[in-house]
Parts: sequence; C-alpha cells; structure tokens
Amino acid sequence: MMSWFGAAAILSATTIFGFEWAKRVRERPKRLRELKVTLQALEAEIMYGSTPLSEAFQHIGKPLKEPLASFFLTISNLLNDGDLTVQEAWECQLEVLAQETSFKSGEIEVLRQFGSTLGRHDKEHQQKQIQLTLAHLNREEKEARDIQERYEKMCKSLGVLLGLLIVILLM
Repeated sequence: MMSWFGAAAILSATTIFGFEWAKRVRERPKRLRELKVTLQALEAEIMYGSTPLSEAFQHIGKPLKEPLASFFLTISNLLNDGDLTVQEAWECQLEVLAQETSFKSGEIEVLRQFGSTLGRHDKEHQQKQIQLTLAHLNREEKEARDIQERYEKMCKSLGVLLGLLIVILLM
C-alpha cells in the first residue's frame, strides 16, 4: 500500500515538473509580444506626446502585468529620485527582469543595447532605435514560437514518462 502511495507521489511530482517546464516554454513568446507592444507605446509617448522618459515609463507601466509593470514603474521611480541616469536605472532593472522572466540571453542583450541609447538622442533617432529593437524582438519571438511548437508537448510528456521510469526502476 505504501509503495503505491510513493509511486503516485513520484509520478505527480515529475508530472508537475513537466507541466511547469512547458509553462515556461509557453510563457516566453507571450512576454515578448507584451514587451513589443510596450515598446511601441513608449515610441508613441516619445514621438507624439513628447513625454519625458520618467513619465513615459510611468504611463506605459501602469496597465502592464507583472513583471514588466514593476520593471517600467521602478525605472520611473529611480529616474524621479534623480540618483541614477536612464541607462543606469535601465541596467539595474534589467538584471531583475532577467531573473523574473523566461527571457533568454538574446532578449536581454537586445534590451541592454536599447537601454544604452535611451535618452541620448533626439526623437527621430530614438524612434529608429525603438524600431531596430522591435525588429530584433520580432526575430526572438519567432524563434520562441518555434521552440514552443517543438518542445511544449514534449516537456509535458517527458515529465510523465520520467515519473513512470523512476517508479518502474524503484519497484
């Protein structure tokens, strides 16, 4: 009786692991789409609203879901405090975002390069930088969707099958 309980526990644990792994694979393209829409909103704030960056980050951060909301709102707060430059605040929060999301190093590097140009140029050049960043993020999103299509179902199945393998080996 106890061995069946242990087998069920092992199978449940590995199945949950597989589904969590699949969730991370599925989450990445969604987050990239959300980030792209946010950068487009930032572009509109800069180009058509002529909004200062701290206010623009505040405006675009409010309607977002976590962790992107806290990313932009914290940058806005750091800029309002006046202790950090735009690039320093961006870099500081980018490290936090990298830990809280399923973004790969490619996306983080694109965002790092974008952050290094924020607030340094006129509106037209800033718009070009945003468009360049969006092009890179489009490429990363396409790659993330391909990975999702290939590996999401496999992750779920692998969790269940790994649990069955462990149970069979322990019996």
